[in-house]
Amino acid sequence: MRTLVAAALLVGVVSITFIPSFWNLVYPIYYYPVIQREAQVAQVDPFLIAALVRVESHFREDDISHAGAIGLMQLMPDTASWAAQKIGMKKYTRADLALPSINIRLGSWYMAYLLRMFHGNLPEALAAYNAGPNRVRRWLRKGVWSGEEMTINDIPVRETRHFVARVLYTYETFSRFYRK
Repeated sequence: MRTLVAAALLVGVVSITFIPSFWNLVYPIYYYPVIQREAQVAQVDPFLIAALVRVESHFREDDISHAGAIGLMQLMPDTASWAAQKIGMKKYTRADLALPSINIRLGSWYMAYLLRMFHGNLPEALAAYNAGPNRVRRWLRKGVWSGEEMTINDIPVRETRHFVARVLYTYETFSRFYRK
């Protein structure tokens, strides 16, 4: 009887693991058409952008952090304004950050910008997204953190350390279960 129960559990677990609709329930990606479009324009993986949105706001478009970051990708107003200027948005206002399409467009562009700045090093770019590029460059220059994924625990700011780890985990999860 125990063997039968164990076999049934094993079949259930294996079945759940390979059923896409199960993962749609456990790890849904809301706003995916917008994420996919804006990620493609910015030339960044849409699953990375989806992971950022999930970690930053849990897909809540009206989310505002204690630091004042706004929207799905939790952009600081000054950073968003700078990004809007860089991509040539003529009529951008702070209120636009509440719009998913604008927030994801600016956040995707900014993430792509950071990836270029940090020569494709994803942990460094993610740390910069959270803590700011100048701070991350200082950590790297002073040898506080090597910038490698295996040394994330050396990131001196707890929030940034956890942010990088959570985004990398979520990115891997989305990639594994949604990539075709």
